[in-house]
Amino acid sequence: MRIATWNVNSVRQRLDHLLTWLKETAPDIACLQETKCMDDAFPREAIEALGYNVVTHGQKTFNGVALLSKYPLDEATPRLGGDDEDIQSRFIEGVVSLKSGVVRVACLYLPNGNPVDTEKYPYKLRWMDRLADYARNRLKTEEPLILAGDFNVIPAARDVHNPAAWVNDALFRPQTRESFQRLLGLGLTDAVRAVSDAGGEYTFWDYQAGAWQKNHGIRIDHMLLSPQAADRLVGAGIDKQVRSWEKPSDHVPVWIDLDLETA
Repeated sequence: MRIATWNVNSVRQRLDHLLTWLKETAPDIACLQETKCMDDAFPREAIEALGYNVVTHGQKTFNGVALLSKYPLDEATPRLGGDDEDIQSRFIEGVVSLKSGVVRVACLYLPNGNPVDTEKYPYKLRWMDRLADYARNRLKTEEPLILAGDFNVIPAARDVHNPAAWVNDALFRPQTRESFQRLLGLGLTDAVRAVSDAGGEYTFWDYQAGAWQKNHGIRIDHMLLSPQAADRLVGAGIDKQVRSWEKPSDHVPVWIDLDLETA
């Protein structure tokens, strides 16, 4: 089973890219972030025509997440618990049933947190605390669980081209990295790092200053796996070629392959 995540940076603007990628790579489940449209404006028909079930949690102009699944979704739950006043569309959870049991996938788009001297940074840290509470509770079920999305976190110096340039950025501040490490400390596995220790493994390149051409990137899109999912991990990768397409998203897809009985 292939599960993937991609911050598409506006699903309507990048629909041709999304459809091309879905046809070429055929993930069984795809998590999308920054869809940037309300649920009724999501271009579901074109995606459903490729054999996907679609659930969305949208927001006009900003944020927005979606789950695409070749399998029926037994459950689909929007919103991350822990703050009833948080109305931003940043989270949706789906469950699919396979011959080997259920698989739970959480698609998430963490707050950026910049500028750090505003309320945006404390909001980011609170959101990460809520995510840790969610993961802690879900891990008790001992199900295959995948947290997939744009975390807006650079975990370590090897995950950024020029660490010194990012030391005061919300994505790389010590508190941010500590919050990410606390997630891993719960027993989650960073899938890309489980298969490669290499530097230069980036998922985002800014549109400015030739960042893509120079490979001046950062790794902020992650797939974190529960022990039951990590035990079935057979591969992980980054579809970097998508960044070279005309008018691309500034992010590229990340994927994992799991050895699961699906039929």
